Amino acid sequence: MARHDIEDISELARPGAVFELRVTPNAGRNALARDGSRITARVTVVPEGGRANAAVAALLARALGVAKGRLTLVRGATSRDKVFRLD
Repeated sequence: MARHDIEDISELARPGAVFELRVTPNAGRNALARDGSRITARVTVVPEGGRANAAVAALLARALGVAKGRLTLVRGATSRDKVFRLD
């Protein structure tokens, strides 16, 4: 089972909020950290078939304390830089 190191960013969970992330797929562990306005996510899955995007959404949802169905990938489906919106 993968280890998790997730920073609590639930204070940012507001409808319509936009989150810009820098993603590292195929990492040694799942992690999410914030440095100012920049959020960095590391996921253990490989970027094939959208699995890394789904893992990032789940990680971000957990850090925000919301259901992952409330997050929409706005930009960056095939990029390391992604933008999610909280609906």
